Amino acid sequence: MSIQIHETAIVETDDIGENTKIWHFVHVRNNSIIGKNCNIGKGVYVDSNVKIGNNVKIQNNVSIYNGVLVEDDVFLGPHMVFTNDFYPRAFNNNWKITNTLVKKGASIGANSTIICGITIGSYSMVGSGSVVTKSVPDYGLVYGNPAKLKGFVCSCGKKLTELIEKNEKSIIYKCNDCEKKIEIIINNYDI
Repeated sequence: MSIQIHETAIVETDDIGENTKIWHFVHVRNNSIIGKNCNIGKGVYVDSNVKIGNNVKIQNNVSIYNGVLVEDDVFLGPHMVFTNDFYPRAFNNNWKITNTLVKKGASIGANSTIICGITIGSYSMVGSGSVVTKSVPDYGLVYGNPAKLKGFVCSCGKKLTELIEKNEKSIIYKCNDCEKKIEIIINNYDI
């Protein structure tokens, strides 16, 4: 299959993977990279030098600014936004881009704001309307303003509740939905 770009979209890069769909009023800036099998919804803005992996679903009106790296299989909910500068001023020409990483399989809910300089962990989930100011661990479930760790989710997306093993380095949950076992490495967060 081929790339599908709506006639109202402005696309300034040729680095777009096969089977990607770019919908109405999208603006993709120069030097950005978009992987294959992506779906980029109406009104999305992809800034210069942004890299988006494969199989990424970007819902309507998402803003992805310079300094953001989105890995494969990520879901970005409607109207969510990334920031990229800690000290933005309209009159300052000394912008300092601060990078943000969204790891494989993460989901970010509608209307969330991701403050720059953090990592959103693999298969983690950010609840709708959250303001994320700190890195999210792999499989972490965060929500609120500011977002706080509220538990963990399986790669299938369901909340993990069945703890089957705990030691000083990790905990292991069993998903009640898909029965997969998920190991959570203990770092600097409360469990």
